Amino acid sequence: DRIAFLPAEAPGVSVIDDWDALGQRTTASGTVRLDAVRVPLTHVAAREAAVGGPHGYGAYAQLLHAAIDVGIARGALTDAATFTRTSSRPWFEAGVDRAQDDPLLVQRYGELEVTVRAAEAALEVAARAVDATWRKSSDAAATEASLSVAAAKVLGDRAALEVTSVAYELGGTRSAARGTATGTHDRHWRNARTHTLHDPVRWKLQHLGRWAVAGTPPPRTAQV
Repeated sequence: DRIAFLPAEAPGVSVIDDWDALGQRTTASGTVRLDAVRVPLTHVAAREAAVGGPHGYGAYAQLLHAAIDVGIARGALTDAATFTRTSSRPWFEAGVDRAQDDPLLVQRYGELEVTVRAAEAALEVAARAVDATWRKSSDAAATEASLSVAAAKVLGDRAALEVTSVAYELGGTRSAARGTATGTHDRHWRNARTHTLHDPVRWKLQHLGRWAVAGTPPPRTAQV
């Protein structure tokens, strides 16, 4: 197997901006067509030589996606809090004048803050583990990087989906109305729902579980 590297503007390479999805609408996820493309030998590498031994390439690539999910979660929580402070009405049974003083809302925000902070902490641990693979390549370092990134991906996935969904609950009926303020909720939810479909966490849990039960290291496929 070989890996080839080509500039996007190389003759015969067509990058088509046909990505039309629920969320992540501005990402470069369109179709790429190759038509009689000539690849110089200097741009071709043996796959085994590039990713066969201990490496952090795959973990690094997956870390970027985990960071996107965690970022969506934090952004959604921040925007939800702003909406609660500026636009939400308190529920009459709360006995308060402002929605932000409703103890049940405060409790829910506290729970979400814990969820997001846990994902952020896991992401930082994973980033340090990936950095370690570049400083000193070894089976142990590569395994730890893969496992740490897997954990961060699972927590980031859960945080993004939970926060973007609960944001509507915290905002009340007004948060479902069309408009500039609520458009932010919608964008976060669409982005989280779309992006978390990539690099599915069900396989991350499999790898983590096999490591926990039998010490089986995760595969290094260098694919995302």
